[in-house]
Amino acid sequence: MSLAIAGAVVLLAIIGHSAWTNRRNSPKQADPTEAAESGDSVVRQEPGFDGSGRLEGDGGEPALESMALPTPERRPGLDALIDSIVPMALDGVVSGDAALAAMPPTRRAGSKPFAIEGRNDATGQWETPVAGQRYRAFQAGVQLANRTGALNDIEYSEFVVKAQAFADTVNAAADFPDMRDEVARARELDQFASDHDAQLAFVLRARGAAWSPGYIQQNAARLGFVAGTIPGRMALPASTPGMPAILSLAFDTQAAQADDPAQSAIRELALSLDVSQVLRSEQPFMRLREVGLLLAASMDGVVTDQNGQPLREESLDSIGLDLEKLYDTLDGRDLSAGSIQARRLFG
Repeated sequence: MSLAIAGAVVLLAIIGHSAWTNRRNSPKQADPTEAAESGDSVVRQEPGFDGSGRLEGDGGEPALESMALPTPERRPGLDALIDSIVPMALDGVVSGDAALAAMPPTRRAGSKPFAIEGRNDATGQWETPVAGQRYRAFQAGVQLANRTGALNDIEYSEFVVKAQAFADTVNAAADFPDMRDEVARARELDQFASDHDAQLAFVLRARGAAWSPGYIQQNAARLGFVAGTIPGRMALPASTPGMPAILSLAFDTQAAQADDPAQSAIRELALSLDVSQVLRSEQPFMRLREVGLLLAASMDGVVTDQNGQPLREESLDSIGLDLEKLYDTLDGRDLSAGSIQARRLFG
């Protein structure tokens, strides 16, 4: 009898330890009571994705508050700072309908954006041609550089062919700048951009138990992040509508799309900042530091660099000082971070 009791005690201890171990090692889950108490649908169960890739909770409603990401603004106009521009003179006026019919089928020359604008006869403003309007002049432009590199000879030649075809159709006289000069401008601008392009990424790693997708989403939502269009992606919206997100948060897309996301074990996520895309006034680096520390505290994680080395305060302070110098340099070149020109050049 004593041996039987002792055996039962040992068996119960093993079962209890196994259950405790499984519970300790299972991914942390979102708190279902938080959403119920707040009256919203932040997370009611581990979220999945519907056929459109939209995040859903139980009952088919959005798992995160349906706060839309900023919508893209209208394409900015040509700018001599970052575009090679070709003026096109007219003897009379051309209708917007005729201009639209003459537009090339694509708006790129190689990897560079290409555009045609008209000077509105009524307002005198340059704009993308609109049906029903009349234009007294046109101009075509191709971007000199972006993150794919500088405008090259082949791309410039493609631009010339497309611009000349438009000019011929609307009976305009195009005045093309010398290709060698424009390609040289492109290389100089690309060199500047390459030397001053800053993209920062912090990695938040779990100290103990892994995280489920819902747990990450709930903690990030508390700090203002909203779901992106791609599973496993979230963004911290800018204070100004239409501007790019201040910060991006990313974790394993496959884990977010699993049949049972609650069982997906995620041990790290990335927080990133594209410096040139965000206004300096948003204090994005300060927000990056703050978000990293708050998530680390609430999720029992540690903030590291991409090599897994913990980031110390003095290292972050040094990065902050370097960024201030970078901002000043961009301002001095009329390419301030977050400006239309900077977002196009560093896009």
